[in-house]
Amino acid sequence: MPFADELIGTQTVRALTASLETVRPDLGLTAVRATEGALARLSLRERSDLLRDALLADLGGDYPTLAATVREACDRAESFTGWLIWPVTSAVVAKAIEDGSAGAFDDALALMAELTPRLTAEFAIRGLLNHDLDRALSTIRGWVASEDEHVRRLATEGTRPFLPWSVRVPGILVEPRSTLPILHALYRDDSEYVRRSVANHLNDLSRREPDLVVETAAAWLGAPGDAEVTRENTRRLVRHGLRTLVKQGHPGALGLLGFTPAAVEVTGPVLATDVVAVGEVLTFTASIRNTGTEAAQLAVDYVIHHRKANASQTAKTFKLTTCRLAPGEAVDLGKQHSFRVLTTRRYHAGEHALELQVNGVRYGRVSFTLTAPPGG
Repeated sequence: MPFADELIGTQTVRALTASLETVRPDLGLTAVRATEGALARLSLRERSDLLRDALLADLGGDYPTLAATVREACDRAESFTGWLIWPVTSAVVAKAIEDGSAGAFDDALALMAELTPRLTAEFAIRGLLNHDLDRALSTIRGWVASEDEHVRRLATEGTRPFLPWSVRVPGILVEPRSTLPILHALYRDDSEYVRRSVANHLNDLSRREPDLVVETAAAWLGAPGDAEVTRENTRRLVRHGLRTLVKQGHPGALGLLGFTPAAVEVTGPVLATDVVAVGEVLTFTASIRNTGTEAAQLAVDYVIHHRKANASQTAKTFKLTTCRLAPGEAVDLGKQHSFRVLTTRRYHAGEHALELQVNGVRYGRVSFTLTAPPGG
């Protein structure tokens, strides 16, 4: 994953100023230029917000003037693409909401669809959803029929309940069924890009409405009349959309994917060492035998119980493998789990634990000690 300054950095500011100068050489863009020295130590969204505010300060005027400038940049400026689009779309939304008219609101939605192929308008569109959810969704639901896969994806990605880097839309969290018509229309989309977004949206919904998600996925899997390639696409989408529920051991999700309760004998996990340093890997092995009289389809995960700052532990589940075992058949497993330093996780030295999870049932919890990195 690139760092924030690789996504929105000085090169973004310069591309933005060059694009706007192509169509409005009179602007000066003092505020936009000044952001170059202020981006350090800001998060990605904070960088976008800073550029949004600078754009609004430099461009001034009313919504129609801003929209016209943006559209002209689309037509004439080759550099008007990439991560600079995020603050541009945010400025458009802010100005449309400030305008307060239905015409500006509807035009801003149209402009989101025009801009989204240049990067994505998924973050900015949430401002319109928060301002008037029903009006926005009425238009967005129509995008599912667009010939442009980027616009169809915007319909599902922009309305995700827990879209990363974005503001929440409380109305969607309160009424999760409000976005289901979009998902129903797009889960068989020809584009993998769109279907992947549908799967991620479904996974988001599972955080609040697991039973609704299983019900929806079951309906999609049971829909008649598809060619085999479409059925396989749907199965792949459902597996991805149910991934969190599978890790949580949700019986309905596991059963829908064929991971029913099974008679198994689990040996392990066995650790190569019970002490590992931050930056190193924890190696473990295990074996699973089907002791039942029928073949068993198994979803095998492992759970790391991370030590927190207050000495309590919090569990995180990681995918290991899936397999099918005939009666009496066994499989040997091995894994190296990395404790390399990540910006998204802070490690705390002390006792941790590991256990396997087979079809939602946990086995063989074993403790180990995580120490500070060598020389740290």
